Amino acid sequence: MDTTQTNNNLKCIDGFGLKLIAIITMLIDHTGAVLFPQYLFLRIIGRLAFPIFCFLIVEGFQHTKNIKVYLSRLFLFALISEIPFDLAFNSSIDFFHDTNVFFTLGFGLLVIYSVDSIKKITDNKYGKLFIYIPIIAISYYLAYYLQTDYSIGGVTLILIIYLFKNRSLPRFVIATVSLYLFFGFIEALGAISFLPIQLYNNKRGPKIKYLFYLFYPCHLLLLWYISKHLLS
Repeated sequence: MDTTQTNNNLKCIDGFGLKLIAIITMLIDHTGAVLFPQYLFLRIIGRLAFPIFCFLIVEGFQHTKNIKVYLSRLFLFALISEIPFDLAFNSSIDFFHDTNVFFTLGFGLLVIYSVDSIKKITDNKYGKLFIYIPIIAISYYLAYYLQTDYSIGGVTLILIIYLFKNRSLPRFVIATVSLYLFFGFIEALGAISFLPIQLYNNKRGPKIKYLFYLFYPCHLLLLWYISKHLLS
C-alpha cells in the first residue's frame, strides 16, 4: 500500500474547515468567559482556537499576494474590535492595555514577515538587517506593552509554527512547551488543536474572506449585550 497516498487521504480538513473549528471553539471559550465563568470546561474547549488562528496566519502569509494589505486588514479590525473586546471583558475602554487578539496576530505576522525577509537576504544586502530586526523587536515590545491577548507568548507561537511549518512533530512539541511555559497547563491543552491542523489538506475551501474578521467583533458585542441586559 502507498503510505503517502494513505496519509494524503487522511488530510480531510481544508482552510475553511480549520477556520470554522477555531471560530466555534472561540465562541465556546468567550461564552464561558463572559456568561458562565463557573464552567471551566468551556474555557478548556476554547484553548483549541488560538493555535489554529496562529496556523492560519502563517498559511495566509505564505499565500498572500500583498503583505501590506494583509497587515492593514488585521490592524484595521484590531481597532474596530477593541471597543467590543473591552465591553465584553473589561470594565472600561482602553486602547493601550489589555487589547484584542487581532493585535497579537498582526504583530505575529510582522515578525514572521521580517524573519522570512532576513532569510532571503543576499550577501550584498545585509544592511536590511537594520530594518527587519528592529521590526521584530518593536512588534514584541508592542505586544507586551499593549498587553495584547496572548501577548508575546502568542507572537512566539506564530513564529514557532512558521519556523516548523513542514516538521509536524517538532512543531507540536515546541508549541506545547511554549504554551505551557508562557501560560500554564490549561493553555497547553490547546496543543490538541494540532490534530485538526495535521489533517489540513492545503486547500483553501470556500472563499469567505471576512468571516472571522466580522464574526469577532460582532460576537463580542452580542455576548456583552446578553451579559448586561439579559442576565444581569
